[in-house]
Amino acid sequence: MVHLTTELIHHGYVPPAGFEAPQQGVFKASTVFFPSVAAMRSREWKDKTAYTYGLHGTPTTYALEERLCTLEGGAQCVLAPSGLAAIANVALSLLKSGDEVLIPDNAYGPNKALAEGELKGWGITHQYYDPMDPLDLEAQISSRTRLVWVEAAGSVTLEFPDLAALVRICKKRGVTVALDNTWGAGLAFKPFDLVPGEVPALAVDISAHALTKYPSGGGDVLMGSVITRDAGLHMRLKLTHMRLGLGVGANDAEAVLRALPSMALRYRAHDEATRQLAQWCQAQPQFLQVLHPALQDSPGHAHWKTLCVNGTGGAAGLFSVVIDPRYTPDQCDAFCDALRLFRIGYSWGGPVSLVVPYDLASMRSSWPSHLAHGTLVRFAVGLEAAADLQADLANALSVALI
Repeated sequence: MVHLTTELIHHGYVPPAGFEAPQQGVFKASTVFFPSVAAMRSREWKDKTAYTYGLHGTPTTYALEERLCTLEGGAQCVLAPSGLAAIANVALSLLKSGDEVLIPDNAYGPNKALAEGELKGWGITHQYYDPMDPLDLEAQISSRTRLVWVEAAGSVTLEFPDLAALVRICKKRGVTVALDNTWGAGLAFKPFDLVPGEVPALAVDISAHALTKYPSGGGDVLMGSVITRDAGLHMRLKLTHMRLGLGVGANDAEAVLRALPSMALRYRAHDEATRQLAQWCQAQPQFLQVLHPALQDSPGHAHWKTLCVNGTGGAAGLFSVVIDPRYTPDQCDAFCDALRLFRIGYSWGGPVSLVVPYDLASMRSSWPSHLAHGTLVRFAVGLEAAADLQADLANALSVALI
């Protein structure tokens, strides 16, 4: 007679097939069972025809990868534990000692830190280019350049580059171009079809996306994705992904799957409230400059209008202000501290509005000529009522910047 403990572990019951519900099932596994040794040997982890090991995919992660491909217009996807891990996956797949990567000077800071740290230590050089000047990118591409990063809009300062022009330069020079698409999120514009109607489609080679932001939507999940259309390029990324042992938790994948159906609605709500607040801030004398791509005098507005308004449209939920230098850094910090609905914290895309003051001089090669001099503060607008957020800003101004 089999012991009860053994029977509980090797129980023979199998639920009937055919169950369907609004949410995907959550499959947690490291070990995956095979019906035979022959079956184990015949399965291939590099595609989605079967399952081999939890790190290589489960029904939950396969479903998320496929839906993300639909969101961004790609064909293949790998998932990473964070947006930065997704960026690192790209760099470690495509670069080796002696190669060079070009990064926009207004890129996501940790991408630059990766280049200045680990990549430099491995003999991979980097250069920063002016994303608002395509000729600067073209001049810096050399025979050693293997990867160019682009970002739209730029991190913190939200300049919007002529993305199509940057991509055309990379294509002409035969250099792989990767987009940090966290801001656009697959909704503001199509990374694999940048000029609607153009044949063949003008496309980035790789789209890296911090799912931590809008796809998650809750401020409680860390995850990233790397999406491609080219099968060979995808396999290079996937092999590095395997060798690094990158994986995501099933419950985190479930959380993103659950949030995806409402993503477009949330993105639009963030966008609408942000435009309202940015326009209000333009009228406040304490702010020398308000940075938001949809504002006519914001750097790169015309490029945003061409790519996003004439495409799918959208402008995310971020805007920044440059506070008049007559206010000290301590006063600017006090302004942030005086906010009650805007909480102090990194990231964005969740329901709670956030604020962070930045030392821009330490983040750029030089102070951009299109930016006023002063203290820069970035706001990430959540899902609170815009009128309440505006009142919060007005109160903090009256307390700290008088």
